[in-house]
Amino acid sequence: MHIQRTHLSFPANQEISMALMFPRLARNFAKAGYYPTDEATLERTLNALAPADGSMCILDPCAGEGVAIAEAAHVLGREQVRAFAVEFDEERANHARLLVDHCIHGDLMDTMISRQGFGLLWLNPPYGDLAKDANGNIGYEGKGRARLEKLFYQKTLPLLQYDGILVFIVPSHVIDQEMVGWLTRHFADLSIHRAVDTQFKQVVVFGRRIRQRELVGGDMKAIRARLLQIGQGELEADELPPEWTLLPYFVPPATAEPEHFYRLSMEPAQFAEEVSRLQGLWPAFETHLGAAQQSLRAPARALSHWHLALALAAGAISGVVRSPSGRVLAVRGDTHKQKSTTTEYQERDDGSIAETRILTDKFVPVIRAWDLSPDSATLGQVITIH
Repeated sequence: MHIQRTHLSFPANQEISMALMFPRLARNFAKAGYYPTDEATLERTLNALAPADGSMCILDPCAGEGVAIAEAAHVLGREQVRAFAVEFDEERANHARLLVDHCIHGDLMDTMISRQGFGLLWLNPPYGDLAKDANGNIGYEGKGRARLEKLFYQKTLPLLQYDGILVFIVPSHVIDQEMVGWLTRHFADLSIHRAVDTQFKQVVVFGRRIRQRELVGGDMKAIRARLLQIGQGELEADELPPEWTLLPYFVPPATAEPEHFYRLSMEPAQFAEEVSRLQGLWPAFETHLGAAQQSLRAPARALSHWHLALALAAGAISGVVRSPSGRVLAVRGDTHKQKSTTTEYQERDDGSIAETRILTDKFVPVIRAWDLSPDSATLGQVITIH
């Protein structure tokens, strides 16, 4: 199950078109097992974020229709934010492209994205247990229960820069002992709140990525214990407050624009579009695969039989040749490697015999000719010349 968001502020001239678009999209999302998160949870989550001075890069690796990451960009200051998104579903990805600066349509596991390139990681991954493939593997490196939420966490954590902010929206039972261990090792200033809509029993986890644990002793133990109690259902998290009164989570400025943000493989439609755009894969074939064909110059002097045989065997000379007697051959030379074996015997001091086998590489030139001579007994046959 994938949980996403629904609210975004638009100029007045766009509200009508969006109102017409969302009902159609919502029906498709429900059919695909995609259910938007309630509007109140999104708005209250955004209240906890604050912009830093300078331009920022933010990422939603499970973006849905792109509304949540676009709303985050709006809250942080759209003119100084570059919003990036990844979405598996084609229709939702096409919609997200209208709202963000860069969007990849594809599987997050099939992408190349710069590490530590983003100041905000808005992670609302698909929900559920990992399924096994045909070989019985689940592609999960953890030791606890194999969940999609954990897999997406492992994949996206390296993308968040240090001091960057994590917004992690998952069902509360995902916060098990393994997940708590990861969060407390990777983040400081951790806080957890219950979503406003309780249908999916979601919690929203905030954290600031650190290089090493900044909370130690009693503080860290208390946070770990609280997270575990909420994950195990022994304690209910406080609901996200309508107004954020705690210290805000400041999204740090970007150190540089992400160098890599692309999909590794191509869908057939994307491949066809690229070929059409380029009018073929290589419009300038000679530029990529060598210089354009030029007129051949005659050698400075006549080739000896040795030079001619060597050039033919190396493939430097090929084509149709005619002998003075009128024989016509289409020739092509090549060279392959063979191993020759020699055996040496030597008597040891104790009278036994030592056998030594020596393998020697030998390069053998081979010329193949297609007989095109009229009235030849071998007309049309391929002749091998060693």
